[in-house]
Amino acid sequence: FGHELAITLVISGYVLVFAQLRSSPRQALVVSSPYGAAAAIILASLWGTPIFWSFAALIPFTAAGLFVLVTMTMMREARINAFQEHQAHLIQELEAARDKADNASAAKSNFLGVISHELRTPMNGVLGAAQLLGATRLESTQREYLSIIRNSGDNLLSLLNDILDMTKIEAGKMTFEVIDVSIDDLHGRVTGPFAAQAEAKGLTFTSRFEGEIPAVVRGDPLRVCQVLHNLLSNAVKFTDSGEILYVVRGEKIGERRVAFEFSVTDSGAGISPADLSRLFQPFTQVDASSTRRFGGTGLGLTIARRMANMMGGDITVTSKQGEGSTFVMRVEADVVEWAKIEAAKPIEAEIEGGAQLRVLVVEDHPVNRMILEAWMSSASHATVSAEDGRQGVDAAQAQPFDLIIMDVNMPVMDGLTATRMIREQAGVNQNTPIVVLSASARSEDHAAGLEAGADAYLNKPIDFAALAGLMGRVAGGRDAVRAGMAAAGEAMAA
Repeated sequence: FGHELAITLVISGYVLVFAQLRSSPRQALVVSSPYGAAAAIILASLWGTPIFWSFAALIPFTAAGLFVLVTMTMMREARINAFQEHQAHLIQELEAARDKADNASAAKSNFLGVISHELRTPMNGVLGAAQLLGATRLESTQREYLSIIRNSGDNLLSLLNDILDMTKIEAGKMTFEVIDVSIDDLHGRVTGPFAAQAEAKGLTFTSRFEGEIPAVVRGDPLRVCQVLHNLLSNAVKFTDSGEILYVVRGEKIGERRVAFEFSVTDSGAGISPADLSRLFQPFTQVDASSTRRFGGTGLGLTIARRMANMMGGDITVTSKQGEGSTFVMRVEADVVEWAKIEAAKPIEAEIEGGAQLRVLVVEDHPVNRMILEAWMSSASHATVSAEDGRQGVDAAQAQPFDLIIMDVNMPVMDGLTATRMIREQAGVNQNTPIVVLSASARSEDHAAGLEAGADAYLNKPIDFAALAGLMGRVAGGRDAVRAGMAAAGEAMAA
C-alpha cells in the first residue's frame, strides 16, 4: 500500500482501524466486523491495477479480533516491503538510464571533436593554399576563380561552426569565460570587419556610444563578438542600399554593474509580422529565396539568441517591411573601471626591418606542414620541421628557436605532451613562445593547450593574419605573445 496511513485506537474493548490505501482514495469502505476488515484489505491487495481504497473497522478486543489485527498488520508491512523493493528497482533503472545518457553524451562530444578535426584539417589545406596563392601574380580570371575558392571555403567553415555550436548548446557543452574586457577594444573587434564590408557594398556604416559606458567590464569577449558579428553580418548581407547603424548604450544599474544594449539597425527589406514569430527557430530563414541567394543553415540567429540567454541576456527584434530592422542584444556585466583611463602601453615587439625568425614547425599532416613552411618562407623566416611530437622535442633540444608552432593531434607523441616536455626538459627553448594549432574548436581543448605550457592557441584553418600578429610580438617573449591573443581576436578558439 504505497503511501498508506494506518491508525489503530483502543476504545472500550474495540480496536478502531483506519487505513488509507495509496495517497488519494477514490472509494471508501466501512465495515463493522474484523472479518469484513480482513476481507477488505485482502480484496484491495489482490487488485492488479492501482484502485484506491480506504476503510474503517471496529474490531472487538478479543482473541479473534487480535488475530485479524495482527494479520492485517503483517500484510500491510509485507506490502510496504514489496513497495520499497519495487522503488529500489526503479531507482536502479533510473540510475542505469542516467549513466547510459551520460555515456552517450560523452561519446557524442568525442565524436564531434573527431569530426571537427577531420573536417578542419583538409579545410586548412584548402584555405591555406588559397591564401598563399593569393600572394602570387595572378591573371584577373585566375584571381576570380581564387575568390570563389576562398569564399566557398569560408562559407563551409561558417556552416561547420554553426552546426558544432548548435550541437554544443543542445548538449549543454557550450562554455563561457569571464575576463576583463576593454570596451574600446571590444568595439573595434566588433565593428572592424563590417565597416569595410559595408563600404564595399556602397552602404553607410555608422557606430557610436550612448549613455554611461564603462572602460572595462567582466565578460566573455569572444562570445559577445560572435553574437554581434552574426547580427552585423546579417545586416550587411541583407541590405542592398542605405545604411547600417551600430549603437552601444550603457545604463548604470549599480556601483559595479552596467546594463548594455547593443543595437544593429539596417535599411534592408524588413521582416513581416508573420515571419518574426519564427525568426529565431533553428534551420529557419524567413525567405526561401534568401537561402538560395546567400546560403546558410538558418542557425545563426538561433545560436546568437541562445548565447545571449546563457549570458543572462536576450535578443529582440523590431521590423517593418520595406523599411528595415533593428536587432537589440541586452546583457548586464560587472564593471571593473568606470572612468576612462589612458590605456597602458601594450607589450609589443614588432619585427624590425624584416628580421628573420627561426621557427620550429611541428605538424604531422604533410599538406599543412608544406603550407606553413611556404608561408614562413614568403615572410623570410627560417623553418625547421618535425613530423610528430617526439621529433619536435628532439629538435627543440638540439638548437634554439624564436618560436615553436605545435600541432596537437599527432602520432608517436601528441602536441600537448611535447609542449610539456619542452617546458620541462628542452633547455635553450624552455622559455621559447609556443603557439598551439588544432582542428578542434572545443574550449576545453584550448584550455588544455594553455595549461600544457603553450602561450597561444589558434584554430585551423589558420588565420595567417592572426599568426603574423602573434609572430610580431615574439621578440617581447612569452608575455608579449600571450598579450597578443587579444589582438588575434576571433582567430582564438570560439
